[in-house]
Amino acid sequence: MRHKKAGRKLGRTTSHRRALLRNLATALFQRERIVTTLPKAKELRPVAERLITSGKKGTLHARRHILSYLMEKDVAHKVVEEIAPRYSDRNGGYTRIIKLGARRGDQAEMALIELLGSEFKPKDTAKEKPKGKAKEAKPAAKPE
Repeated sequence: MRHKKAGRKLGRTTSHRRALLRNLATALFQRERIVTTLPKAKELRPVAERLITSGKKGTLHARRHILSYLMEKDVAHKVVEEIAPRYSDRNGGYTRIIKLGARRGDQAEMALIELLGSEFKPKDTAKEKPKGKAKEAKPAAKPE
């Protein structure tokens, strides 16, 4: 029996599961929203929130802790410099999980996990392109 054994195994060995969560956390902070399976998203949430809380401290130790966990140096820098200050007035709850339904191939429950404050923002449509090619007015040919 698995009494008091918290966390999902996700069908992986310990080292594979740790690598998976590190990759997912790196991707989440890099893109600020990712689509994955629901159990992976639920396992990723506490990891990501712990890293953001660590980034809010801003100490050298916290920065090195984040660097040791995330796979890319620039993403770790982004967590400390951009993402953590965004949540300076919050005491947790930095992510949101939205269920997307079942994946078509294997019916796995899919979910979108995103950082709060990175909701969809429509792109600027200042440069509106015409949908079709504009035809130039040609003078009518004179019949001879």
